[in-house]
Parts: sequence; C-alpha cells; structure tokens
Amino acid sequence: MPRTRAVLAAATAVAALAAPLAGAAPAGAATPTSGQFTVTALKFTVRAGDRSCVVDADLYRPAGVDATHPAPAVLTTNGFGGSKSDGSTDATAKAFAQRGYVGLAYSGLGFGRSGCLVSLDDPRIDGVAASALVDFLAGTRAADDGTRADYVTADKKGDPRVGMIGGSYGGAVQLATASVDHRVDALVPLITWNDLAYSLDPQNAADRDVPGVFKWQWTNGFYLMGEGQPLLEPSLDPSRINKLSCLHFVDDACATIHTLNSGRYPADRTEQLLRYARSVSPVSYLKDVKAPTLLVQGQADSLFNLNEGQASYRTLRANGTTAKMIWQSWGHSGGLTDPASGELNLSQGNLETSYVGRRILAWFDRYLRHEKGVDTGPAFAYYRDWIADPNRTYATASSVPAPSRKLYLSGDGKLVDHREKVARGSREYQNRLIPTSHSESSLAGLVGLPDPAPHDTRGTYLDWTTEPLARATDVVGSPKATLKVVSPRTERVQDSGDAADKLVLFAKLYDVAPDGTKTLVHRLVAPVRVPDVTRPFTVTLPGIVHRYEKGHRIQFVIAASDDAYGGNRGIRPVTVTSAPEDTGTVELPVVPE
Repeated sequence: MPRTRAVLAAATAVAALAAPLAGAAPAGAATPTSGQFTVTALKFTVRAGDRSCVVDADLYRPAGVDATHPAPAVLTTNGFGGSKSDGSTDATAKAFAQRGYVGLAYSGLGFGRSGCLVSLDDPRIDGVAASALVDFLAGTRAADDGTRADYVTADKKGDPRVGMIGGSYGGAVQLATASVDHRVDALVPLITWNDLAYSLDPQNAADRDVPGVFKWQWTNGFYLMGEGQPLLEPSLDPSRINKLSCLHFVDDACATIHTLNSGRYPADRTEQLLRYARSVSPVSYLKDVKAPTLLVQGQADSLFNLNEGQASYRTLRANGTTAKMIWQSWGHSGGLTDPASGELNLSQGNLETSYVGRRILAWFDRYLRHEKGVDTGPAFAYYRDWIADPNRTYATASSVPAPSRKLYLSGDGKLVDHREKVARGSREYQNRLIPTSHSESSLAGLVGLPDPAPHDTRGTYLDWTTEPLARATDVVGSPKATLKVVSPRTERVQDSGDAADKLVLFAKLYDVAPDGTKTLVHRLVAPVRVPDVTRPFTVTLPGIVHRYEKGHRIQFVIAASDDAYGGNRGIRPVTVTSAPEDTGTVELPVVPE
C-alpha cells in the first residue's frame, strides 16, 4: 500500500471507522430518519499555553437526540497535518453520529483553520484546549456563536459521558486530555506514541539516558509539514505564527528539531532535548490517565512501533487503569491488507464486520452507554498475516509473550541453539562516510516514489543465520539481543562529552527463504547508540508478529548504518568475537503454532 500523505498523517488509521454513511441532513430540517444527523460548524476561543486562539470544529447531532433523549458523545481530531475535514476525522464523527453518538470533530491546534502553534500534543496546551471542548459537551460553556449542547448524556452536572478516538497525533491527544480532565470516560488511541524521545531519536539499548539515533526522514517530513501549515491554510491569525525560532511550532519543539539535525549531542543540550520530548509524551503523564483505554498499535509501523503501545499498556495496567491492546496489521508504514482478510478498512466500511471495529464498538458500548454485559474482548490480541481465514486472523493472549528461545552468535556466522555449538572466531565490519544499508524510504509515499527492497553492503555488516527450521516458528513480541563489540577508535573518544562520538549500529532480523530471498520483517530496525563499547549491552528490537515457515532460516544482522537514520561520526571499525564461554545471544518470543 503506497505511503501517501494521508498515511503519513495517519489518515487511514481512523478513517477506517467510517461505515457507509447516511447523508447529513441540513440544520433546521424535519426530523430525519434513523441514521441521519445534522452538522453544525462551530468555533471556540480557548486559552492554550501562553496564548488564546480559535478552535475550528463540527458538531454532529444524531436525529432524535435532545435534552429529553440525550446520547453519549465522541470527540475526535486529526492526525498530524490533517484537519477536521480530512478523510479520517470527519468520517469518524459521521460514523459514530450514524450510530447514535453525538460527534464533535475539531482541527487540532495549529492545523486546518484552528489557531495556535503546533505543540506536539502537550497536555498543558493541547490537552487543556480539548478539555474546553468537553466543557461544551457538558453544557457549561457555549461556542463562540452562542450554541450550547444540552443533549449529551451526563454522569452528573458538568460531567458529560464522552469518549475519544483518533490515530497518531489524534491518538496521543486523547491521553493528554484524559490526564488533565478525568471527565473523559473512554479512549481509543490508534497507532500513537509513548515517548517522542524514542520515536524520533530511538535508543534501543537499555540505557535510555544516552541519546539515540536520529530518525531524520520521518522527523523532518513532519517538521516540514508543520512549518508549511500557514501556506496550506492561509491565515493572518497571529496566534499561528512564532516570530522567534520556527514559523509554526512552539520554541521547545524547534530547539529539539534543531538539536537533532545538528548531529551534535553535548550533555546540556541533550538533557534538554530528552526532557522536553518526554514532557509532551504519555510516558510522563500516563499515571494521571484513569479512563479505560483500548490501545490499537500497527505492526507495519516504523514511526511508532509496537514497543510504544506495549510501554503505554504496561504503564496503564500497572497504575490500575483498565486497558486492553490490539496489534493490528497496518500502521504508518502501510500494510493495510486486502479487505478479505477481515481487517478494518475504510473502502469497505466494515466497522461491524471487522475484528478491530467490533472491539471499538464494544468498548464504547461498555464505557459510554454503560451496557455492563458487553464483552470488551481479551487483554491482548494480535493479527497473523499467515492465516487465510479472516475469522481466525487474530489470536489472543493474557499478555504480550516474553522472549523464550535463546540463540547464540557463533564465530563462523551461524546462529545456533546451544552454547557448545559456538565456534571460536572473530569477524569485522566498518562503516563508510555514506550510508550503506537501506531499510525503508520513510517519505517515499509523499512524492510517489517506489521504495527499494532492504539491503546491506558487504563489509559494512555482520550476520548470523540458523539452519533451515524443522517446523514453522511464530515470533510474537519484542526480540532481544545481548552483544559485546570491540571498537578501539570509539573507545578513545566515547567519553568526549558529546554523545555523537559514541558508536552507532543497527540490529535487525531477516527471514531467509529456501531460495535465498531475504525479507526484513516490516522493514523494522533497532538503532543503537552503544553506551560503552567496553561493556556488553542489551538491545530490544521492535516488536513483530511473524511466522518463519518450515525450511526458512532466521538471520540476525548488525549493520553500520541505515539511510533513514543518522549515523557514526567518522570511520569506526567494529569486531565481534565469539567463543563458547563468551558470546552474544538473541532471544525470541516464540509462541506455539
């Protein structure tokens, strides 16, 4: 599936909720038949951070809903670069209005015709602005034109029954809002982030205090999209313009982008970067989220991978918040499969007939309509692309599987299942001044270009490969690797005070078919900035759901570079030594067939 601008902005994510819709009836018309609704454009002046601005919204009111026949509400907003009118946001509001919910769709701050700067779903800004819209749904404040809503189901005066749904940027804002406003009753964040420091500058080694490896393609794509908003939606609204550092972002977001693009990570600037990115991320405020949350994360997603959803899920559960999680097939990197697979799909309008769609409907039935007998499904479910029957593509579990099978790196390039099979030996690779490995072109869809197959250049990577598998092997979860490398040039400079002098490498897993064809699973890699090359380190790879078929081989690779990310400063030869008593390992979360 081409990664179009809509996919980049997560438009496909939530748009898939729209079933075939009845037409909207004009305001003031006679009572429409079942499934119809009226749409009213509204504006709200809100205080957001250090400025006031206008939020542009559309109110969807189902037929027959009034003060004596109230209904719960669903609040939704756009993915990054979108607006209330894009293919996802309005389709979502229409879909739920058709099903009897009051819908309120709005353009996020800095997007569409809403004012203010882009502030990365900061709970102190974007969350507070969304809370003002909850006030409207509660009937305690009016829109700028005086319109009031006195027909939303209320738990008590000033406390409306309201849920939120949206994808990517429209997913994180739900968590931000719920952290500052406990009147929100249910959340369905799709394909969103847990920690922007990890998303944009991923560090897959255990030491998260060391900056990661700049994901420059994704990050700069979004940066340019944000900076271009005043051009895409011409406006003289001064609340949309930052006169100091960026055109359209808040200052701290600008500083973060500039630091990442500089390629330098001095301690003071790095600390500021990590602190800000995390302050606007769920990782910092999930402890304050109490609303029942159904997390939906995408397997084909190199922007916000499965590890992000897993981190949010674990935190919510640990804090006692009701939470369940689904790993669907598609995400920012595409992967929306044929509708025959049974996946949620916009073109089919299959909310009631898709697994994820039914789970979402059940979630809102339980927590917004208070239908206590509704089964909201298992704690964890994941999509299996190797199952042909659309009624069986999802498997379930009580939790995400942990690594359960250990393999060992042998000096002869084999990946073996017992330590005594490890051959003694050393192998070396080194990076070049330009990237020599390719996983993906993150922005290929923006300009309509094809994406070459993943590849590595001889001499700039090392690989270890199993024997052909005697049976199919299903891997579900986040693999781990423990490594020890030797890099004297890095050792001499890694304590310079600039983390950019530390070694960078990329760990990944391939599926090697009997004919030698290699597949990088969902084009996912684990960038690592090695904390200390004199010590072993552990790498957590992105979560996957993948079947290695009988006769296929599992291949583990560490590469010197990847053209979608930043890289090493200077040439850094790396040696990996193996011996039975001392070698690296790869651990896989293998589940029964």
